[in-house]
Amino acid sequence: MMVIEETQVPDAILPVAALKRQLRMGSGFAEDGLQDDVLHSFLRAALAAIEARTGKALLTRGFLWTQNRWRDDEGAVFPLAPVVSVTQMTVVDRYGVSQDVPAERYRLERDAITPMLRPQRGTLPEIPTGGSAEIRFSAGYAEEFDGSPPDLGQAVLLLAAHYYEYRDETALSQGCMPFGVSALIARYRPLRLGFSA
Repeated sequence: MMVIEETQVPDAILPVAALKRQLRMGSGFAEDGLQDDVLHSFLRAALAAIEARTGKALLTRGFLWTQNRWRDDEGAVFPLAPVVSVTQMTVVDRYGVSQDVPAERYRLERDAITPMLRPQRGTLPEIPTGGSAEIRFSAGYAEEFDGSPPDLGQAVLLLAAHYYEYRDETALSQGCMPFGVSALIARYRPLRLGFSA
């Protein structure tokens, strides 16, 4: 399985002004926009980290999901939530020959935690040996940053501020995330159950 972000979040909707307030940066000076490029990069990094930890897309955009086989041909769980729409499904054989699957053959089963790609009847289209299924879909809570859940938005700002403040720090352990950020995203994190011997 592979997921590719096909449309990028525009700089204009990233909350640079809110991050400046979070960092208590001065305003009204000639150099006000001097740090904007750096702040955009930290906001993008924080957004990606929060989305990866939660499996939730905060800002609506297009994705390409590639599957080499179905775990269950009666339905496949999307790698991100919430899914807004499925725009296209294509089956590609091992030689790269692709065939679009008619929209009448599949449907989106909406769910805030585990949205599913379901067949309209029967099973999902067969994926040929050595081939793949490519599903284009749109996912995200909102078009604008202010429309995303407030706790996730605050987590992005806290993490971006953390990245900015500790940008020269190399001693932090791998995967380190500030407690406040972890607490804000805890209820969105996917629950994984396993069996032990």
